[in-house]
Amino acid sequence: MRKLDRFILKSFVGPFFAILLIVVFILAMQFLWLYIDELVGKGLEFRVIMEFLMWGSIQTLPLALPLATLLSSMMTLGGMGENFELTAIKASGISLARVLAPMFAVGILITVGAYFVGDRLVPYSINQIYTMRDDIGRTKSEIKIPTGTFYDGIEGYILRVDRRDKKTGMMYNIQVYDHSAERGNTRLTVADSGLLKMSKSKDYLTFQLFNGTNYQEENTRRYQDTTLAMRRIHFRRQELVIPLENYSYQQSDSARFGEQVRSMRLRDLRHGRDSLSRLNDEGLKKRVYQFLNSTGLDYRRQLDTTWREKAGKGVMEPLGDSQWKTPRDKRTAYDNAEKDAALYEQIARNQIMESRDYIHLIYRTDVEIWKKFAQALACLLLFFIGAPIGAIIKKGGLGTPAVISMLFFILYWVVDIMGERLANNGATTAFIGKFASAFVLAPIGVFLTVKAVQDSSVFNVDLFKSGFRRVKSKFFRMFRKTRIVYMGTPEFSVGPLDALIRNGYKVVGVVTVPDKPSGRGLKMNESAVKRYAVEKGLPLLQPEKLKDEQFLMDLIGWKADLFVVVGFRMLPEVVWSMPKRGTFNLHAALLPQYRGAAPINWAVINGENITGVTTFMIDKKIDTGGIILRSECRIEPTDTAGTLHDKLMELGSQLVLETVEGLVQDNVELRVQRSFIQGSELLHPAPKLTRELQHIDWRDTTRHIYNLIRGLSPYPCAFTELVPKSSMAEGITLSSANNKADATESVTPSAANNKVNATERVSPAGMQLKVYFGEMRYDLPKAEPGTVLSDGKTYFAIATADGAIAITDLQLAGKKRMDVKSFLLGFRNPTAYVATQGTSKAEIAKAAPKEDE
Repeated sequence: MRKLDRFILKSFVGPFFAILLIVVFILAMQFLWLYIDELVGKGLEFRVIMEFLMWGSIQTLPLALPLATLLSSMMTLGGMGENFELTAIKASGISLARVLAPMFAVGILITVGAYFVGDRLVPYSINQIYTMRDDIGRTKSEIKIPTGTFYDGIEGYILRVDRRDKKTGMMYNIQVYDHSAERGNTRLTVADSGLLKMSKSKDYLTFQLFNGTNYQEENTRRYQDTTLAMRRIHFRRQELVIPLENYSYQQSDSARFGEQVRSMRLRDLRHGRDSLSRLNDEGLKKRVYQFLNSTGLDYRRQLDTTWREKAGKGVMEPLGDSQWKTPRDKRTAYDNAEKDAALYEQIARNQIMESRDYIHLIYRTDVEIWKKFAQALACLLLFFIGAPIGAIIKKGGLGTPAVISMLFFILYWVVDIMGERLANNGATTAFIGKFASAFVLAPIGVFLTVKAVQDSSVFNVDLFKSGFRRVKSKFFRMFRKTRIVYMGTPEFSVGPLDALIRNGYKVVGVVTVPDKPSGRGLKMNESAVKRYAVEKGLPLLQPEKLKDEQFLMDLIGWKADLFVVVGFRMLPEVVWSMPKRGTFNLHAALLPQYRGAAPINWAVINGENITGVTTFMIDKKIDTGGIILRSECRIEPTDTAGTLHDKLMELGSQLVLETVEGLVQDNVELRVQRSFIQGSELLHPAPKLTRELQHIDWRDTTRHIYNLIRGLSPYPCAFTELVPKSSMAEGITLSSANNKADATESVTPSAANNKVNATERVSPAGMQLKVYFGEMRYDLPKAEPGTVLSDGKTYFAIATADGAIAITDLQLAGKKRMDVKSFLLGFRNPTAYVATQGTSKAEIAKAAPKEDE
């Protein structure tokens, strides 16, 4: 078992048992409250009450297990997401499905355990509970004689006490009426005081009386003797022993309710159902026999529709010689027919009444059979609801995620109860009734799991809150709109600006770079942001220097409340400190990682699986200000810098809107960038892309070269140079120039690059090839790095240190971009060429400027 699996299991199993105990305790208290009236006043021992509560707790397990699975899976994934552990796991290339695998295995064990609990343990506990309730019900309440009133709680006796000493228990002015002989008030004992004691076994009661009198009437009336006699006896002390029955709890030796449907195991239920079906069928056969052999059907052919159609007779028409000779005969016949019809009706009613009990028991038995499977399956279904909720919301406490989880559990519980009642009444089949909740939960679980794997934000509370804030902000913007100045240059900056305009924000001006000549004709080129601003009619500034006095005066004249910067130059403090709500920047990476000019490219080049966008307040250094918001984005294995650029532009547009809303409402919390660094995690810079980086070094691994090509596509694009193998023999190739540079310690990487360019200029046979995309191939023949591998028709690959890159999208110098098949149509004998080696990573890293520089 891997360390990750052990970590996940520890995070899941612990909360599961803790929550299970809490849920069982709560449900057990509810169970105790339900039967509290049957327990109070019986003088039960603590052991008896605890045993009763134990069996009741076991009875709650079919409901507690799914709820514990739901909440524990939600808390496990939510806690990992809240502590950024889930983000770190995903960033290392481990998918959410892999994270769920060990938890899913435990969920399977819980499901199997829930089945055996429902089939073995719960029926036994219900049998025990029914038996104990019956025993407790036969136990009489404790004897508590009130003062000032007559008490008849003791069978055969009526007592009255005027007052009682609470400390000593002594009772005063006692009257005891003995009705044990069932002859009325013929025996009376009056005492000044007395004490009442009950035996330990509660089988008799001892009444110690002091200073009293016994009165007893001896009414022996006879035919000739009608005298009445009364005997009176005075005493100073007398013990009156009263026998008791059922005042002590007597537990039965064995359970007596094993034949109840709920207290039967699966095999017993199936056997019982077969027996009920057989009895119902036998009863039906008996009624059919009675129906057919009753006196009214002397001619059974009357029930044969085929015969009646041929004979042309009705059911009540006479057959054969039975002709009605007189009206009286006809009337008699109809009277007899009426009596026979009443008899048939009674037979049918008896069958309905008899079969109703059997059918009802069959319905209940079928429900209990499917219930054992449905309750177990609920554990697994609720696992696939709780775990995705935790992964999506990324909060593992008992707040909003627990509320959402409980709503799904209530939905399951309500649908399950409704389905069970419908099945018990025969309105639907037992299978549909008990699995109705599964039919509802399964699509929800699939939907949430898919969204969680795709890093969707279905239940992201922050998004709901931001939505509410946007509505609130739009309401307040009706009276006073925040004035925004937008600063940006490239295509990436157009998306957030367009989002601000479309959502009704007041952009009072746009700042972008001045137009610059470019291309062969040195035509003046406008930035993408300028073209958009001109199209929308927005005020525009294009300063040469950001500290120019005229520019600063114009910027102050816009009276901006907030500056938004996306893809612009480094601002001087006099500019970014100008608005009262501050200046924030959108960075296309998850800061503090990938600070610099090319974060999108470097995230792909370094093979990251997760990147994102960050908004932060600008300070004196580059990309170091306090973080406002971050939003993650998954990098797919086939993503290029271009496709990732489009994803992050859309994601960044939304994040800019949320950040503006938060700043307008003063509802943001700045976080120090260092707080996002976990342990000894390294910071990855994102410096400018150099020519040396673009030149592919085929001595590197296939994976690294593949990521380099993706990270530089479509701009500025990785490239290589193809030279004939014959020129390699003459020693004038680019590779030999690099080798010479490597052999001289005093030659820097930039110097080596100069030699490369010189060789390129003096090698008329070489051709530069831009590589836009390719595929990793490990199935081609092994060859020296830079060797061209091709069949001349379908693939064009170049060998690497451990495999090859099959180029699929490329461009020759001075030509158009094309696919590999089009390239091979005009490129004869490709294997006669070899690719030159670019500058190695070590050399590039040595010459690259440090982050602080």
